[in-house]
Amino acid sequence: MAAMDGPDEFTDEHRSVLDFEKHWWRHQGNKAAQIQARLSLTPARYYRLLNAAIDHPDSLAYDPMLVKRLRRLREVRKARRRRSRAQGDPTALTPGSDRTS
Repeated sequence: MAAMDGPDEFTDEHRSVLDFEKHWWRHQGNKAAQIQARLSLTPARYYRLLNAAIDHPDSLAYDPMLVKRLRRLREVRKARRRRSRAQGDPTALTPGSDRTS
């Protein structure tokens, strides 16, 4: 984020991450490589920004269908991890092990 942007501001970087998430699958190559090439971000930074973007209230005005879908997918993944942990699945402890996007 730019130095002038406040912590609660919906920025161009948030918009760029949402736009990329909406269309990344249309391009060749794996997602991590595309994140680095197109956005100059590490995958870890990208996913932090993506989560911040979909949590931001202004994101719904920017792309309501995408944001609702991403929120829903995130909740499904969290529920799956909780169930797996409750059942003693050691892979449930690995962040990102169930990432489908």
